[in-house]
Amino acid sequence: MSLTLVLGGVRSGKSARGEALAGASGLPVRYVATADPADGSMAQRIAAHAARRPAGWRTVLAGARLAPALAAAQRECLLLDGLGVWLAREGADAQEGVRAIIDAAARGTVIVVAEEAGLGLLPTQPAARAWLEALGATLQRLSAVAEHVELVVAGRPLVLGRGSDPGPACGGADRGRAGSGAAGRVDEVPGEDQLAALRRHGDGFLSGGLADHAVTVMSGGPPPWLRAVLAQTLEGGADAYPDERAACRALAECHGRDLEEIVPTNGAAAALWLLPAAFSPTLAACVHPGFTEGEAALRAHRVAVCRVLCDPEQGFRLDPGAVPEEADLVLVGNPASPSGTLAEREQLLALRRPGRIVVVDEAYMDLVPGEPASLVRCAPEDVVVVRSLTKSLSLAGLRAGYAVAAPALARRLRALRPPWSVNALALAALRAVAQRPQALREAAARARSERRHLARGLAAIPRVRSWPSATNFCLIEVPDGERVAAALRARGFAVRPAASFPGLDGRHLRLTAREPAANEALLRALGEAVAACR
Repeated sequence: MSLTLVLGGVRSGKSARGEALAGASGLPVRYVATADPADGSMAQRIAAHAARRPAGWRTVLAGARLAPALAAAQRECLLLDGLGVWLAREGADAQEGVRAIIDAAARGTVIVVAEEAGLGLLPTQPAARAWLEALGATLQRLSAVAEHVELVVAGRPLVLGRGSDPGPACGGADRGRAGSGAAGRVDEVPGEDQLAALRRHGDGFLSGGLADHAVTVMSGGPPPWLRAVLAQTLEGGADAYPDERAACRALAECHGRDLEEIVPTNGAAAALWLLPAAFSPTLAACVHPGFTEGEAALRAHRVAVCRVLCDPEQGFRLDPGAVPEEADLVLVGNPASPSGTLAEREQLLALRRPGRIVVVDEAYMDLVPGEPASLVRCAPEDVVVVRSLTKSLSLAGLRAGYAVAAPALARRLRALRPPWSVNALALAALRAVAQRPQALREAAARARSERRHLARGLAAIPRVRSWPSATNFCLIEVPDGERVAAALRARGFAVRPAASFPGLDGRHLRLTAREPAANEALLRALGEAVAACR
């Protein structure tokens, strides 16, 4: 079932909100209108609503019986506007209307716009009281089964939480599958299992004794000079509260930014978890496949989310035009995990719109020699860049990350952090690395060499498809990913099954590149495992 209920008073903006959600669904829209066009007093309002709807939407007039208007929908988003007007029709049956809406939602995506009329005084007229009672009871019944309910006040939607409500539907249940065709399509609201999958990461596939090709952290641990910095910090400063000012100054100088634009965080993931509370988006677009913690954070804060799926047949190329215009926050990884795709600066900047914040997760950017597509030095005022030292310098355990944003946005992020949210060791690492850019250049060169070695070997294995990557890992497609991953584990290798990434499925695996000898051992085992899939 996919049912979204949008409530609001007269001139609250509820209809515009319902239209925005319908437009973001990625489906053809069937607009079910309930106002009577023969009513002269309604003619002007009807004309205004019709003028702002896209020309491609189909408009159907609802009669006294609602079921026929809803039952005819075929792979469409049904937008019913407004329920209270329909209930006021002579002969309208509230119970029949509820059944028709629930039946339609069981088949596809339904958005119902309805009047919230129960906040005023009880009417003295019997007919008005009867209408109000019927509307209130109907809304309670629909709200009890709806995945998402909003109350629109002065044009601002307020999400009314219910259980583990993940947000409104953004498309049909069969849309957005890997290899399904057109790029940029949005897919459905995830269920509980899919929401849990958003919190699944490569370290969960490791166990003792397995060669690690599942985690994207560079092997070998922190370099000796960084170990010395950490040891000195632990020896001389562990008894004091963390002071981030020196790290912020070093990072600001490294990236050519102002001091107030740097926001250290407990790893890049912590920065992503600040987004929903800091910016209160109405509709967030998450570009996938990509790191899923950002979407998990948005959904945990009950933000409506649309998934924009990049097409594997187009090399997972970012299509800015596929992002719904209504989205007021866009989250994209560059390079993206698990594909390793690197978008161009122009593509990222094309995501910008008035009133929209664009967040670019550059956690893997320091693995790209020269960082040609980074926005960290030149981001406009509506762009937030998130960075990390986890991968390149093997600091996953320290949680050393930061966000870079214009002062106004940085203040909103900074205000939501708990006191001393970044520990002294992580701050020392951030400062030291910012002062040694050559260390990152060396790590990036090593990552490129190891990945190129792995990619050449993958190209030589029959029935293995891979995509170009700018990072230290490769995404592959095999006939049976689950079986291949299990066979690799039996041979002593841990890899990252990629089915939990939106837009991918059980055929996909992510392989982290290591030094040549380790790559060769993995490639031999992979060839044997794939050959056994007959």
